[in-house]
Amino acid sequence: MLAAVDSANDSANDSANFSGATSRGVADCMNCMREFLLNSGSTIDEGRLAKGGSKLTEQYTEECAVCRMNPLDYQALGCPEKVLVSTMNGRRSVAVNAFSENSVEPGQIFMPRAIWSNVVVDPETFSTGSPLYKGSPVLVQPTDEDVLNARELTEKLYAKRCSGKKEQKAQAPKEQAKNEQGRKGQEG
Repeated sequence: MLAAVDSANDSANDSANFSGATSRGVADCMNCMREFLLNSGSTIDEGRLAKGGSKLTEQYTEECAVCRMNPLDYQALGCPEKVLVSTMNGRRSVAVNAFSENSVEPGQIFMPRAIWSNVVVDPETFSTGSPLYKGSPVLVQPTDEDVLNARELTEKLYAKRCSGKKEQKAQAPKEQAKNEQGRKGQEG
């Protein structure tokens, strides 16, 4: 069972547990980590901005760099302004703004389908060609980390890989020239 969802038998204690979380606040809950199921999908504004070529705008970041959760889960995390959403193995994570929303079921979170959710969506396709946009288990905790825009997040995720490839490409002609000189020396 998900840690974010109390059993039905504990419903009498729910309000006491959650009211304690709100009085504690985010500062006392920075080490609170809870397991959720991530559901990702398109929203009207995400679609309008993405199709309109506005993925690098502040408006796109405000619409898509978000995690929406049930009010009880939000309170249990201390009503954080931002959360860190991580894969279960902790290898990938992303900081996003957090919001309470009644339409989200307890134990689940919703993130618009964009670069921020793609960081933590399970890449397994089960031979369908599409990753698990619904029901990916994730860990969520309050954070003080900055919420990056799409450009900053892309640079953070791929700059290291890209710089490594650039170094390899820069070294390749040098190695090729060195090898050619070695062959010419052996021939002569």
